[in-house]
Amino acid sequence: MLSYLRACNLGVLEDASIEPGPGFTVITGETGAGKTMLLGALRLLTGEKAKPIGVGPFGDETVAEGLFTEDAEEFGITRVVPKTGKSRAYLDGSLVAATALGDRLGGLVEIVGQHDQMMLKSSQSVLRLVDAALDAAGRKAREDYEEAWARHRTALDRQRQLGGDRMGLERELDLVRYQVREIEAAGLEPGDDRRMESRLSRLRNAEMIRDNLGLARDELESMIESAGSVVARLRKVASADDTVSAVLEQAEAVGATTQDLLREVRDAAESAGEDPEALEQLEQALNALGDLKRKYGKTLDEVLEFGADATRRVSELESLLDQASTIEDLVASTGMELVETGSKLTGGRQSAIERIEKEAKEHLSALGLPAVALRFVVEHTEPGPSGADRIELLFASDDRLEVGAVQDVASGGELSRLVLALRLATRSQDTSTLVFDEVDAGVGGATALALGRKLAELSRSCQVLCVTHLPQVAAFADTHYVIERSGSAAVVRPVDGEDRLGELSRMLAGLPESERGREAAAELLEGAHS
Repeated sequence: MLSYLRACNLGVLEDASIEPGPGFTVITGETGAGKTMLLGALRLLTGEKAKPIGVGPFGDETVAEGLFTEDAEEFGITRVVPKTGKSRAYLDGSLVAATALGDRLGGLVEIVGQHDQMMLKSSQSVLRLVDAALDAAGRKAREDYEEAWARHRTALDRQRQLGGDRMGLERELDLVRYQVREIEAAGLEPGDDRRMESRLSRLRNAEMIRDNLGLARDELESMIESAGSVVARLRKVASADDTVSAVLEQAEAVGATTQDLLREVRDAAESAGEDPEALEQLEQALNALGDLKRKYGKTLDEVLEFGADATRRVSELESLLDQASTIEDLVASTGMELVETGSKLTGGRQSAIERIEKEAKEHLSALGLPAVALRFVVEHTEPGPSGADRIELLFASDDRLEVGAVQDVASGGELSRLVLALRLATRSQDTSTLVFDEVDAGVGGATALALGRKLAELSRSCQVLCVTHLPQVAAFADTHYVIERSGSAAVVRPVDGEDRLGELSRMLAGLPESERGREAAAELLEGAHS
C-alpha cells in the first residue's frame, strides 16, 4: 500500500505531497493544474524511464519520494532526476538501479492510464493481460512450457553447434587433444620458468661462481682469525674495565656471524660445480617452453591457461560427438514436449479467457455497456518464449453488431471503460494499490456514477487512487485531494466538509460558491455514501 507520496520540482509541482488512505482516494483539479504530474512521481518510483524535460523551474532536479507498506513492513523509495545527467534511485536510502525499484514494488502497485488503451492493439500485450488472470493450473502450465522451451532451445543450440559437420568436430577434437598432450607432457607448473632461468644462470656461470666463492671463503677465514684476535684483546680489557663489556659482546657476535657466513659460503662453493649434462637438459627444457609460448601464449601462465581451456574444449567436443547420433531424437523429443506443454498452456489461457470475458462483461454492464460483445480470439502460431498463441481482442458495443478490432470499433469512452473492466477482471490478487490515471475520459452522467461505485467497491479489497475530472467519481472517495494553481506553481491539499462540497460544486457547475451547486454536491455525496 502507498502511504505517502511527494513530488518536488516536478513540472508545476514545487513541493506537493499526499497521504492516501487504505480505501478510495481521488485527486481532482482544473485542467493543467498538475493532477497527472503527481502520478508521474509515482511512475518514477516504479522505475519508469525518467525524462529531464519534466524537471520544473524551482530547482535543478526533480525529487520523487514514496513510502510503501507490505506485510506490515514499511520501505521507502526515492528517485532523483537532474536536468542533465542520469537519474538516481534509492531504496531505503541505498543507491540502486532504477530497475530495482520495479522489482521491489513487483505487483504491489499497478498504474492504469489512458495510454493503456494502446495496449489493446498489441497481441503481445493482450497475451500478457490474459496471463495475468491464469489460475494456479494455468500458471503451472506456463512454468512447464517455459522449462520445455528452454530444453528445446538447448537441444537446437546443440544441433547448430554440430552443424551437420561431424568430421569437422572430430578434426577439431584431434587438434585440441594434441595441444593438451603437448602442454601436459612438458610437466610445467606456475613459476617453473623463473626457477629454470635462475638455475640456468647458475650452471652457465659455475666456474666464475666457484672461483669467487673460494676467494670469499679465504677472506672470511682471514676475517675469523682477525676477529679472534680482536675478541681476545677486548676480553683482557674487559677484565679490568667492565665498561667495555658491551663492545666485547658485539665483537663476539661479529665473530659468530662470520663463522655462520663461512659455513654457508663453503656449502655454496661445494655445490657450485659444473654439470654439463644438467645444463644441456635445462636448455632443452627452456627451448621446449619457448616453443609452447610461440604457440599458446606469451608467458607460462598464458600457456597453462590455454591448456586448461583446451581441456574443457575436449570435454565439450566429446559431449557433442556423443550426442551427435542422438541429437535429432533429442530435438524431436523436446519439440514434442513443447507442443504438449504449449497445448496445456493454451487450455489454461482459454479457461482464463472465459473468466475474463464473463467478469469484464459484468463490469461493463455496471459501467453502462450492458450488451457488449467481447471476444478473445486465440490463433495458433509457431512456438516462442511465451507459447504458441496469438491473441486478439474483438469488441462491439452491442452484441447484435459484428465484432471488430478494438481500435477500429470502440469510441474513446468505450475504450476507457473497456480498459477499466479488463483491469478489474485480470488484476493480480497480489496488487495492493491500483492507480487510475483519468481512465474516465468520455464518461459522464449515470455511467460516471456507476464508475465511481465500481471503484469504491474495488477499494474494499485493495487501495485505489484515481485522478478524475468527474464529480460523480470523486463523490465516492474516502479521501479527496485537490490540486490548485497558485501563480506559476501548483499546491495540493486535502478537502473535507465544506471545502469538499465547494470542490464538487466546482466540478459540477464551475461555481464552487453556488448554493445550488453545493446542494447538488451534498446530494451527490449522500447518494454515494448511503
